[in-house]
Amino acid sequence: MKLTLKRIHTYFYRYSVAFFFILCWPVLYLLSKRPKQYKYINKFRQGIAFVSSAVAGIFYRATYEEPIDWSRTYVICPNHTSNLDVSAVSTNLHNNHCFIGKEELLDNYVLNFFFNTIDITVNRESKMSSFRAFKVAGERLRGGVSVVIFPEATIPDAYPPELHPFKNGPFRLAIEMKVPIIPVTSLDTWKVLWDTGKEFGSRPGICDIFVHKPIETAHLTLDDADALRDEVYDIIKQKLQQA
Repeated sequence: MKLTLKRIHTYFYRYSVAFFFILCWPVLYLLSKRPKQYKYINKFRQGIAFVSSAVAGIFYRATYEEPIDWSRTYVICPNHTSNLDVSAVSTNLHNNHCFIGKEELLDNYVLNFFFNTIDITVNRESKMSSFRAFKVAGERLRGGVSVVIFPEATIPDAYPPELHPFKNGPFRLAIEMKVPIIPVTSLDTWKVLWDTGKEFGSRPGICDIFVHKPIETAHLTLDDADALRDEVYDIIKQKLQQA
């Protein structure tokens, strides 16, 4: 019975997201016609994420290792255990930003809109697609837009989730663009909703993330990409072990 209620909660949360997205659709549609207004789409996404989650009793709380200078541009690297990670991260970033996500997300009615405007899709099985995605990401960074990349590239299949090895892409991008990288530890979003919620459902609760201090990359070369990847991995893994 408990599992049934948790699955009902998952559907309620999904319908809440869809409802508030449709409510905002006319304004979002108008904003999508002019790329210069895309930053406002980001604000609407943050609002939709916050309100639709709150209606379902889900809230997001961030702890910062140190104050972040949000006037700067960053590559932001969170671990990934839940579909709620996007909302948890998005609602606690106070600058203009975009996400890189897998092509399959285009099948989602709500996400399709954002991936056709402010976000970037990638076919992770195609080297050419990855090259194009990171080229676009570089252009966004040059334009002052921070880029959020989940370095695990997917939500791990294991439950409870375990931290999977990181891909090199985000770290090479940060070094090439000479922008700082911010590790973000998603501590317990999986306890509220693991993966898509299809298997275990979801429940009301608070999702905590920890925003680590930025790591500067201006002094690094591409030869340092592996070391930077390992440094970020160790930072997040250590924080998860402390939780």
